[in-house]
Amino acid sequence: MGKRALITGITGQDGSYLAEFLLSKGYEVFGLVRRTSTLDFPRIRHIQDQITLVSGDMSDQTSLTRTLQEVEPEEVYNLAAQSFVQTSWIQPVFTGDVTALGVTRILDAIRTVNPEIRFYQASSSEMFGKVREVPQKETTPFYPRSPYGVAKVYGHWITVNYRESFGLHASSGILFNHESPRRGLEFVTRKVTYHAAKIKLGLGNELRLGNLDAQRDWGFAGDYVQAMWLMLQQDTPDDYVVATGQTHSVQRLVEVAFACVDLNWQDYVVQDERFMRPAEVDLLVGDPTKANQKLGWKPRVSFEQLIQMMVEADIELLKEQHRL
Repeated sequence: MGKRALITGITGQDGSYLAEFLLSKGYEVFGLVRRTSTLDFPRIRHIQDQITLVSGDMSDQTSLTRTLQEVEPEEVYNLAAQSFVQTSWIQPVFTGDVTALGVTRILDAIRTVNPEIRFYQASSSEMFGKVREVPQKETTPFYPRSPYGVAKVYGHWITVNYRESFGLHASSGILFNHESPRRGLEFVTRKVTYHAAKIKLGLGNELRLGNLDAQRDWGFAGDYVQAMWLMLQQDTPDDYVVATGQTHSVQRLVEVAFACVDLNWQDYVVQDERFMRPAEVDLLVGDPTKANQKLGWKPRVSFEQLIQMMVEADIELLKEQHRL
């Protein structure tokens, strides 16, 4: 048998791509799902018979300890989080409990059950927030601008602390925005590609967005999960920025998506105050030099290819849903 890996957040975008990737490497893959969760997981439906789902909760220390004892993984990938920035303003305490304290719980469970387990923490470019330098690298100071960003900073530093205090092989990937057709509809990239497809098919007539000037470093989630795996294959644990090193505005995202379906975005896009953040993060762009040099990792899918992929997937999805 190959190695055993446990993925928290396996039903999310990154979890599904990581599970596919690890299966392709011959791993036995286990995924943590909440007891309250539905039994239907669309993102992993196509591989559900190849993985083992185990019941547990990032808010419950006992369930995490028991899961590690039962599964006996060599690698743990912590992708579980309340990961939508906008929601973190509405549910700041819940976000802190899962996204911040959840990391402590699973690290402590590893320390207790088997300190040899290699651990990956999903850190986030949102930790940089009001950026101190451009581009952002591993040494850039954090200045989070949302409860989600604050919770991720805590998760990042507690990972560093457990690594340095207890000698755990614990690494953090500071991932910049990574998208795919499996992205949730609440995220701006998917919202844009979905609405472009909808308008093209005559199922809608407008797209309401917030700040069109905000700039992000967008890559393909399928590329980024490989970087997570590479971190845990290193002799020494460390932290890495995972990014494309290129930035695009929300307006550029809109232009590319609507161009994919031969429409003029200006005829359909409406700016709406409701979608403006209380504290905006204006410019995020990562410097992936360290990941390039030490891990040998580079993104393969370009921004334009990514948006094209998402628009095409949304057209197929909508045609299926509406029997077009």
